Amino acid sequence: MKLSRRTAIAALGGALLLSTTACSGTQEPGAASSPTEATTAETSAFPVRITHVYGETVVESQPQRVATISWVNSDILLALGVVPVGMDRDTYGNTEDGSTAWKNSKLEELGAPIGSENAPVLFDATNGINFDAIAEATPDLIAAAYSGLTQEEYDKLSKIAPVVGPGVESYQTPWQQSTQMIGDALGKSDEASQLITATEDLVAASGVTAHPEFAEFTAIAGNLDVAVGGINIYGPGDNRSRFLDMLGIPLAPFVPENAPKDQFFFNWSTERANEIESDIFFTWLPAGTTEKDVAADALLGQIPAVKKGGLVVIADEADVLAISALSPLSVPYALDRIVPLFVDATARVAQG
Repeated sequence: MKLSRRTAIAALGGALLLSTTACSGTQEPGAASSPTEATTAETSAFPVRITHVYGETVVESQPQRVATISWVNSDILLALGVVPVGMDRDTYGNTEDGSTAWKNSKLEELGAPIGSENAPVLFDATNGINFDAIAEATPDLIAAAYSGLTQEEYDKLSKIAPVVGPGVESYQTPWQQSTQMIGDALGKSDEASQLITATEDLVAASGVTAHPEFAEFTAIAGNLDVAVGGINIYGPGDNRSRFLDMLGIPLAPFVPENAPKDQFFFNWSTERANEIESDIFFTWLPAGTTEKDVAADALLGQIPAVKKGGLVVIADEADVLAISALSPLSVPYALDRIVPLFVDATARVAQG
């Protein structure tokens, strides 16, 4: 299933999809890297071959000018100490300069803050991939490991520069796989592997290691909309479900039992809300809607987790983006802001 960037943005928060279907105390992994270290790659590794859904891309030599599309990919580049020559402008959960809080922090560290001489060009991707702007940036590699890139788009981008295509279709490439793919393409395979391990360890330390009770509860990630009476459930391959798993909160069996294999989300009838069995329901709500509105709704209020007191709501768009487009940069940003919500929810459910 091909999703446009506009539809995918809506899926991050869920409002459009529903209407059409009726870090303060956490240290970022790799934070000690310097700009000098960032330019050092394993040049002896080239050429390298990157396998993706559209075949194989050969990177003949160490890339010097890397452009990115979609979410996640630019985060990974920055986490590996490489400033993109260009990247898509963020329009959801974004800062005023069209970036994100976690990217801006890393750009500052690498001496390339938005607006500076060394900053990446920001591509306007409102209407999809901005091929002209990407071509004008003259990249020698395009990173699209996490994306909804189609064969036609891949072929068109490949005329500009070699493309690291998606590892899995429809925005379902795990951030770990995207990180390794991009790291391999940059000649930074070992650094990518270390970054993945450090990020996973950080999440585990903040999640089930610090809160062993997490393992005793099941959870579902989805979207709820009281106004239109809509429910979307995110499948096992979606980042929000993966975030739960990383925290050590088991995904409720309801999800894999009902999720289509080729989609990262699926719709569920509000008339059958009582069948969405889990202890925790993790969601984003449209502006102006509260947990009390969900609990008071005649149908949404029948969701078992809602009745148990296990509704976990994130309201800030930056937080929504951070866990919807997981990356080694966004995960540390999200942990201190979101984990306490799960601590409170599990305590409520345990108390009955």
